[in-house]
Amino acid sequence: MSGTPRPKDRPWLMRTYAGHSTAEASNELYRRNLAKGQTGLSVAFDLPTQTGYDPDHILARGEVGRVGVPVSHLGDMRRLFQEIPLERMNTSMTINATAMWLLALYQVVAEEHGADIAKLQGTTQNDIVKEYLSRGTHVFPPGPSLRLTTDMIAYTVNHIPKWNPINICSYHLQEAGATPVQEIAFAMSTAVAVLDAVFASGQVPEDRKGDVVARISFFVNAGVRFIEEMCKMRAFGRIWDRITRERYGIENPKHRRFRYGVQVNSLGLTEAQPENNIQRIVLEMLAVTLSKDARARAVQLPAWNEALGLPRPWDQQWSLRIQQVLAHESDLLEYDDVFEGSHVIESKVAALVEEAEAEIERIQEMGGAMAAVESGYLKARLVASHSERRARIEAGKEKIVGVNCYESTEPNPLTADLDTAIMTVDPENEARVVSALHTWREQRDEGPAQEALGALRKAAVGTDNLMEATLRCARAGVTTGEWAWALRDVFGEYRAPTGVGGAPLSVAPEAGSLLVSVREKVGKTAAELGGGRLRLLVGKPGLDGHSNGAEQIAVRARDAGFEVVYQGIRLTPEQIVSAAVAEDVHCVGLSILSGSHAELVPDVLERMRTAGAQDIPVIVGGIIPSSDAAALRAAGVAAVFTPKDFGITEIIGRIVDEIRAANTLPPLEVLV
Repeated sequence: MSGTPRPKDRPWLMRTYAGHSTAEASNELYRRNLAKGQTGLSVAFDLPTQTGYDPDHILARGEVGRVGVPVSHLGDMRRLFQEIPLERMNTSMTINATAMWLLALYQVVAEEHGADIAKLQGTTQNDIVKEYLSRGTHVFPPGPSLRLTTDMIAYTVNHIPKWNPINICSYHLQEAGATPVQEIAFAMSTAVAVLDAVFASGQVPEDRKGDVVARISFFVNAGVRFIEEMCKMRAFGRIWDRITRERYGIENPKHRRFRYGVQVNSLGLTEAQPENNIQRIVLEMLAVTLSKDARARAVQLPAWNEALGLPRPWDQQWSLRIQQVLAHESDLLEYDDVFEGSHVIESKVAALVEEAEAEIERIQEMGGAMAAVESGYLKARLVASHSERRARIEAGKEKIVGVNCYESTEPNPLTADLDTAIMTVDPENEARVVSALHTWREQRDEGPAQEALGALRKAAVGTDNLMEATLRCARAGVTTGEWAWALRDVFGEYRAPTGVGGAPLSVAPEAGSLLVSVREKVGKTAAELGGGRLRLLVGKPGLDGHSNGAEQIAVRARDAGFEVVYQGIRLTPEQIVSAAVAEDVHCVGLSILSGSHAELVPDVLERMRTAGAQDIPVIVGGIIPSSDAAALRAAGVAAVFTPKDFGITEIIGRIVDEIRAANTLPPLEVLV
């Protein structure tokens, strides 16, 4: 009987996404997590490492060791994996623009451990398209970025055959507002662009095309609508099977299998009533585990308090235990697919497949994923979808428990002391990391390092596979920033489209609505100040590339009648202040989600004072603990907004209030 229990399937790989402060501290955390039953590693790198800067670069200030571990050279990688048997480990590395560099460091350390690199197993994310669209850790233009990806895939297929050299990543697309259809279509279009480039490069023999396809993996998001999400996974599998069979002629069904890992949704985690995040995480995990035919190969869960700050080891343990209880205590793994034959599931999957394939075809007609990135089409569609979702939440059409409904709550013992409910990084950590970097540079043999960098530049100008030159750099003691700058010298840098200008009106200005009232408030204030429209500068200082919130503020401020100055991500405080003065803005809004606010915001304030612009109010939004928010206000910040402030139109109204107060204008009431 099909419903009879049978021996359990092997559980999926269980990971926690982790890394912080230093290589030594992260190594200790990894070994502790492995001892608790974690079956794979998922390495979080800090933003300087992800974007190709050394810790002593001006843009790295305040970012070192914040959202991941800093890895500047081979010595850091050695310490990161000390006493961890890499030949027996399955390691996922969330790294994109600098993926080739980090894999080279990993390979060299494995060789030093005595490992056979042909046996190394793991994944490098290496999906640059989604960086242009959602996460912002891109460095190079699309063409050179695709070359780096192509060279790395060809190298691993030939030398590290068990490694997944790319993780087509739709996770961050959903975080940036993608619908299930967009998530499928944009990810599949990226996969097509990558495979086309690999096969066109001539680096892989025709008879090994199946080996290439078999190493393409995906990293997917799962939201709380778990039936829809589970159907999305099944739709992914069907479309991938068709594309690989029809477009690339892959006959072996094992090669065509849709192989994916998951981190469940972090966008839906709330600062308000954060204990509710646990049930959200469980429901999201079920979306990728209940259906055997669409089950994830690896799962990593966020912690309940990630909307508050950096999770502690105990919080990560709680998330790991959620997976272990499901896999080992429940009977889930004893049955075949429990949704087989469901008319509801089949209908939903068929609809997703049809709509996603239509969008894939639309993107192909534009010239493929890279062309759709450069034209701004993909980014504009994400910004628009995100705006529509935010509008539904603000209108109460999409309910978030504890946020826009059922807001009354008992005192929460988990957050009774907010300062201890999250982990903080020692502010002196950055100085120690920078000092260690300088020591490394001073003690290395400079000749081989410079020769290796010269060989890398030469390879980049030509057509040779860049992996061998990168490995030479790794062995010679070259740093992350030096490797990336050598390639910047040849390839240049890239600023991706923001998508703000092409986003449609996010909220209808209906008579009597809050938006109409705020528009009137904006217009009256502009008239009283006598300088044309109110001007708002939205700035992203530092390396934080999560621009979703900044984009939504920019779009809604535009809809409310502001002239918005938004130059995208990765700006220095000096650049932001220069733009504020040059554009003669009425308010500066800073968006920081990486934890670097304590360093960067006071710098902006001081530069504003030096420029004689101290009367322009500065507001800040991001994941900011309450004690930090109090310190920022004491330093002169006019207002601080955190994820609990979900009403964007209300935030725009508050911005107008701060502009009026800064210009000694009497308050204006907003009537709805």
